[in-house]
Amino acid sequence: MASTGEHARATPTELAAELLVALRTDAEPEPLLSALADCSEAALAPVREDHETGLAFWLNCYNAGTTRLLAERPELYDSHWRFFRAPALTVAGHPLGLDAIEHGILRGSRSKYGLGYLPRLLPDSFEHRYKLAAVDPRIHFALHCGAASCPAIRAYEPAVVDDQLDTATRTYLDATVEYDHDAGVVSVPRVFRWFPGDFGGRAGVRAFLRRYDQLPEASVDLDYLDWDWSRETPTFAG
Repeated sequence: MASTGEHARATPTELAAELLVALRTDAEPEPLLSALADCSEAALAPVREDHETGLAFWLNCYNAGTTRLLAERPELYDSHWRFFRAPALTVAGHPLGLDAIEHGILRGSRSKYGLGYLPRLLPDSFEHRYKLAAVDPRIHFALHCGAASCPAIRAYEPAVVDDQLDTATRTYLDATVEYDHDAGVVSVPRVFRWFPGDFGGRAGVRAFLRRYDQLPEASVDLDYLDWDWSRETPTFAG
């Protein structure tokens, strides 16, 4: 574990990745949590200004937040409304819940309930400053919300986050998509039903699935797999 002085010199992106690793290895997370809470808006400039840096940073913050809440306040998960809104970590003095990170920042201020088409209501100034300009639908295969159906997580790095997201997406889809040849039905993860707008609508969903070799050449119907909400501590890929 790095010293407090080393944490003070680390970038916010490094802190978020180190926090995720610390939670994975049961190391003491408090110095890292404090460093993230105390980081300045100036230090966060790359997170605001560079898409890949912002993507990696907020993915790691979300997954670290989930891991922390499940470890420290597992009873919250009995009420998903409370769990996803509870403060999971603080960045630059701003407490953030999982919904705020996912829907406010990573999905660019899109409503949790609008199928990917409607904006979030009343975003605050922090969300305005840090939300990503465009949603990358692959985040849905990189975020772990505490449910058994969620994907494995990893520490994302700005320089390779695109390749990491491709790997995470392909791995998850390969493990979950089911094709019934006789019925002409492909069963896919429920996130495609919850957020079709993130993928570009119905046609975009099919194009996305074909990109990852999940649809046959033949015309098929899509079915949506049930989501297992059983509480589960995130597993780490690799």
